[in-house]
Amino acid sequence: MVSFFSNVADLIVKRPGLVSKVVLVIMVVSLFGMTMLSMATGNSTYIDMESPRGILLDHYTDTFEKESVILIVESSDSTSPVVLNYINTISHPLDNLQYVNAVTSIVDVIKPLNNGTIPSSSVEITKVIEKIPENTRAKLVPSKMMTLVQVSLEPGLTYGRKTDALNNIQSFIDSTTIPPGVSLSITGNAAFQLQMQEELGKSMGTLIGAALILMVIVLGLLFSYVNHRFLPVFMVAVGLLLTFGFMGLTGIKISMAVIAAFPVLLGLGIDYAIQIHSRLEEEARDHPLPEAIKTTITKTGPAVMYAMLATAVGFTAMYIAPVPMIQGFGFVAIIGVVMCYLTSLIGIPLVAMLIQYKPMGHGKSKMSDAIDNGLSKSAVWIAKRPIRILLVVAIIAIIGIQLDTKIPVNTDENSFVPSDMPAKVSLDKVTRVLGSVTTIPLLVSGSDVLSLDTVIWMKKFSDFEKRTESKITGISSIADYILLYNNGVMPQTQSELNQVLKKIPDNLKEQYVNGKTETVIQISTGDLSNDAEATIKEQIEGDLDFIAPPPGIHVNLTGTFEMFTYLIAAIKETKDVMTYLGFLLIIIFLIAVYRNVNALSPIVPIVAIVGWNGVALYLLNIDYNPLTACLGSMTIGIAAEYTILVMERYLEEREKTTDAIEAIKKSVQKIGSAILVSGLATFFGFSALLFATFPIIGNFGLSTIIAVAFSLAGAIFVMPAILSLIDMVVRGVKTIEEDVLHHPHIPPK
Repeated sequence: MVSFFSNVADLIVKRPGLVSKVVLVIMVVSLFGMTMLSMATGNSTYIDMESPRGILLDHYTDTFEKESVILIVESSDSTSPVVLNYINTISHPLDNLQYVNAVTSIVDVIKPLNNGTIPSSSVEITKVIEKIPENTRAKLVPSKMMTLVQVSLEPGLTYGRKTDALNNIQSFIDSTTIPPGVSLSITGNAAFQLQMQEELGKSMGTLIGAALILMVIVLGLLFSYVNHRFLPVFMVAVGLLLTFGFMGLTGIKISMAVIAAFPVLLGLGIDYAIQIHSRLEEEARDHPLPEAIKTTITKTGPAVMYAMLATAVGFTAMYIAPVPMIQGFGFVAIIGVVMCYLTSLIGIPLVAMLIQYKPMGHGKSKMSDAIDNGLSKSAVWIAKRPIRILLVVAIIAIIGIQLDTKIPVNTDENSFVPSDMPAKVSLDKVTRVLGSVTTIPLLVSGSDVLSLDTVIWMKKFSDFEKRTESKITGISSIADYILLYNNGVMPQTQSELNQVLKKIPDNLKEQYVNGKTETVIQISTGDLSNDAEATIKEQIEGDLDFIAPPPGIHVNLTGTFEMFTYLIAAIKETKDVMTYLGFLLIIIFLIAVYRNVNALSPIVPIVAIVGWNGVALYLLNIDYNPLTACLGSMTIGIAAEYTILVMERYLEEREKTTDAIEAIKKSVQKIGSAILVSGLATFFGFSALLFATFPIIGNFGLSTIIAVAFSLAGAIFVMPAILSLIDMVVRGVKTIEEDVLHHPHIPPK
């Protein structure tokens, strides 16, 4: 290992020009890779689309739900002749637009019931509408002042084509003459996802810029005892560039979680850069620059690498997460910390060699000395009272672990996005009137789902659900249209049923039927909490057993409703498992690297910090969501870094003295301010997440800066206690061993 770092140092010292050219080539390739980056939103960020659940959801979405744009038409009378004629006028041109699959509105139901025309008076329109089943009517005309037009897009459209389709629809609407007193806005899943991607792009730039600015401020104030104090910021920016390039070249997409990872990477990367820069400054004061560079790389390089690897090991636990975006966060975070470490390890010495780096010429500032002395005094005080301190630490952690089970899980995508996003504002408007716009689809499949027995069963099951579940506001299926086009009477024979099916317009039939092998029952509800959604899902599944479909017919819950209710349970089940796996991986890593009883010392503050997080989340009323669910494993990675740095310095000082208290004092005194500066830089780097317009990222940011603060506290205040306690135990064991060896117990004769 030492030879590797020694070779790197020799190459930088002897061939700086060559190394510079290689670095520039890598940066150019990374810039090219950045042009290949793309955003990821939608179902694929929440669920593995290759799993049985994902395959079923994808099939259902492509067949029945499709990507849709909803036009909200508002007026004082949403079914007046003027409004309906306007909708009729725009429907056919909309249907002919590129990438549009179908257009559906109340007009499509009224015209077949009125000899293919729209009634000329409101009274006649009202009479026709009264013939339409209530649940169908409510879906198309949710209130007296609002009617909806659904524009379904072709399945499988790329992001660019979806954008084109949405722009085409908006341009066409703008070109029409909207009647006086009528307003029209656009929402729906397609508009929601596209606007979400646009906001993600804006948010990413804001977060990265804010993180860099905050770190510049921190280094300007606290890192003044080194020359070129802002060099670490430049290094983490280069590290981020390399991360972007790698992502683009390997096809990793940017999701909400990945965007949240970037300030995290900057915060961790600045720590690596500060540690290496500080050591270079220290060595350059007493030695020639080439020697200072070699000492920095061979001594600090491995120590920082171990801290970086411990962080990466903690992030590895995210791979078992049920949510792809969390897995993506972990993967990008690991790539990012490696890139930032390599950039600092090579970049800072390389820049120093190229500019012939000169140290400041004096030691640490008075403020740094005051910080070091203050921290060392507190460390000594703590080290002399380890049991009392650790008891308090443990009690708070245990309380946090108990409170953690009471923190709810939120998977409502609508609550994750900016509250002023136009598509969300419009969607909320519909939700207030109609209830949840996300239905509960039951996918019915079999050899003939349009058999009379199956249609009668759908009607029977729907009626039972409406009678027994108060939270259900409506149920629609092909059975409703069969009744509508047969004067409210269920056909008595298969032949009669087939004749009625021929009367139903294709654009209405396609919403519910796919050939003869699949149909769908759509269950509408009010706006439900996550717990209520889980309850109603269980009730429907139980009712399907109670009122079973005919032989050969299978029914599966699917859609985004089923996906998000599944995620709630999955997150609850795996968030603790991720944390436990993170602990296990860190323990294995520490034992493998250090092979010393002191190697386990970081585990105590890490466990405590995870418990403290539970207290903070509970008191601040922060829910678990697909991002904060990984907080435990992420905290383990962050806390491991600081605690390992303290442990490493303690072990170094312990070799110089037999007094553990003195070793603790010296270790904290020598690296206290460095850890505090890097910790504060990390803290403010993470704080950039608070500037996010996405609530899910903002809450994650608040959670992570709390975790960083706790990690610093654990390293500076808990590590002295556990190191002191371990030393007391080891000395006690040695005393007993010596007592047994020198004064063996001789049994009486």
